[in-house]
Amino acid sequence: MAILKQVTLVLLMLAAIALAPDFPANAVVSASQTIINPAAPRKSPYPRIVIYTVAWCPHCKELKEYLTSRNIPFINRDVELEAAAMEDLTQKYKSFGVPVVVIGNDQEVLKGFTGEKFEKLLDKIRSGSK
Repeated sequence: MAILKQVTLVLLMLAAIALAPDFPANAVVSASQTIINPAAPRKSPYPRIVIYTVAWCPHCKELKEYLTSRNIPFINRDVELEAAAMEDLTQKYKSFGVPVVVIGNDQEVLKGFTGEKFEKLLDKIRSGSK
């Protein structure tokens, strides 16, 4: 009976070791790791970009894929899921269609989407032209 208890204890210890997290609390950070400091976020090379979309819209999907494939950060506001987004879209931006892209702090509003028009407006904001 004592041997059975010892075998059970060994099996439980092995199971605990196998299920334990791989990263111990006292681990040393390697030189190749980036230390993230949430108090000091990186400055993005892009202005603030907010897109107003719906899930089923093919043009909205194209816009999201375009931004994602180029690592352009954006805020997605689904107007079917978020009442405040629908209100902004219709009242503030006077649009009843999607997608709508707001670049900067309301500096430019693009209704519909083409990569060329988006890049042109982005360049305009980056250069500071009116």
